[in-house]
Amino acid sequence: MSTTVETVSTTVDYLRPLDTEGLKALGEKGKANPDSVVTLKAKTVCEGQFRNMTYVRDLEPMLIDEPPHLLGEDNAPNPSEAALATLGACLAVGVHANAAAQGIKLTKLELQLEGDINVTAVWGTGDLNPAKPLGFTDVRVKVNVEGDAPREQLDEIIKHSNVWSPVANTLRNNVGVSVSPA
Repeated sequence: MSTTVETVSTTVDYLRPLDTEGLKALGEKGKANPDSVVTLKAKTVCEGQFRNMTYVRDLEPMLIDEPPHLLGEDNAPNPSEAALATLGACLAVGVHANAAAQGIKLTKLELQLEGDINVTAVWGTGDLNPAKPLGFTDVRVKVNVEGDAPREQLDEIIKHSNVWSPVANTLRNNVGVSVSPA
């Protein structure tokens, strides 16, 4: 009597890997220079209506617009949606970096973000009641991450990344902002 053994092979598609040696070097550089501060720059040019092009480094400009119900042409995210997108990207960078630093390969990393914002002030032209909060009052992020690590370890990476996210901390903390004529 012969026995047949069936072999099943599976292929796992991991996210494009990070340069873990480069990540380690960046971490060591930060430890060696704990007081280092970098100044980031951007330039925004209004093209008309609410269509704005924002230039960063030598990259193609990012378009920011408003939806029709806010008198825009609906060509791109509005500034508040862009803020949510920036938070999502920053958290994703943190989760992926921390997973890589722990030798974890991720197969999925998706973030769903939503934020509550009162828009009745209409950029200072509407209801100017000073008792109403300006900006987001609540932001919720759900992180769906999968990889070759136990669920508990992935959950800890999400928590850790939230604590150390520059954009999340910018939203949580009072940040000095000065706006003046050029």
